[in-house]
This record gives sequence, C-alpha cells and structure tokens, in this order.
Amino acid sequence: MMVRLDFLRHGETEQGGGLRGSLDDQLTAAGWQQMIATTAVASGWQRIVSSPLRRCAHFAERLAEERGLPIEYNDNLRELHFGDWEGKHPSELMLDQADELGRFWTDPYAYTPPGAEPMRDFAARIDTTLQTLHLAYAGQRILVVSHAGVMRLLLARARGLAPADLLQVVVGYAELVGLEFAPQQGLKEVGL
Repeated sequence: MMVRLDFLRHGETEQGGGLRGSLDDQLTAAGWQQMIATTAVASGWQRIVSSPLRRCAHFAERLAEERGLPIEYNDNLRELHFGDWEGKHPSELMLDQADELGRFWTDPYAYTPPGAEPMRDFAARIDTTLQTLHLAYAGQRILVVSHAGVMRLLLARARGLAPADLLQVVVGYAELVGLEFAPQQGLKEVGL
C-alpha cells in the first residue's frame, strides 16, 4: 500500500535566496502569501508533517489549526546543511570558490562543500523519513512542509534522473508536488 505525500516548499524567507540550509529564517509577508495561495486550492490531507525550521513549521502550525489536522515535526526533513557555505548566495561564492561551486552543481554526490553534510548522508536521512512515513501512514494522504533540497532529491528519483542531476530539478517557493511511495514500488510523481 502506498502513502501519498504532497510536498510543499516553504515560501520566500527574510534573508532571501541563497544557501539557507539549516539557518532558521522566518517567512516574509510575501512568503506567507505564497504558501496561503498554494494551499487554498488544495485539500484532502489527513495530517501535516513538517520540518522543524521556522520557515516551514510556523506555516504548518497555522494550516493545521485552520484545517483541524494533526501535526508533527520531523527533524530529518530539514534542508541539506551547507557547512561553510551556509547563508551565502552562489554569486558570492563565484568570487572566490567558483571551481568548488561548479563541482558541487555538476555532481553534489562527488563534491561536498567545506564542513557540509555529504549528499549521501542527506539522501540516507530522507530515505529513512520516507520509510517512517510509509510505516506510519500507508493508505493516507499527508502534507509534508519542507525545503527545496528535499524536494529536488525526491523529484529527481521519481523522474528517473541520475543522482548527479538532482540540482537540475527546479523547485520554486511554495511549490506543491504530489508523490506516492511504497518500498517495493519506490517513488512516483502524481498530479495534485
């Protein structure tokens, strides 16, 4: 039996774009509006599971209260930790670490930024989370409020892309995507 997971990326944050990673930014007013607009036309969830970072958790709490849904937080849904690159924009890194940034964008499994979480470790914790959600909620439809990196990883797999190509997947602010997962069948992208 599959679990239906609708992944929602957080909206725009106060510190703007770039490699936010584990930095705990708040949403801007525009970020709140982005997420409100996206979820206003979606329904059918039986619970919400969220990253504990404020840019996800605060909206998830509000939506859970409004819709009368149970909510839980899963630390494994946090964004990839970018180490020394946390909080930096790629344009800033291009000034003195262009080669390293290029290596990361080309194959994030082959190159880990200084002090960062290796992509294999990140993928392993996301895999653990999928298994946990499936065990707990098979047959249900869950809203998962998370980050672009988590969604890129899962969408790349669902689309059959090579692991090295996961950063080619674009995930916009407050984007909502549907996935189904069962251990035997893997991931499948589905319409909303």
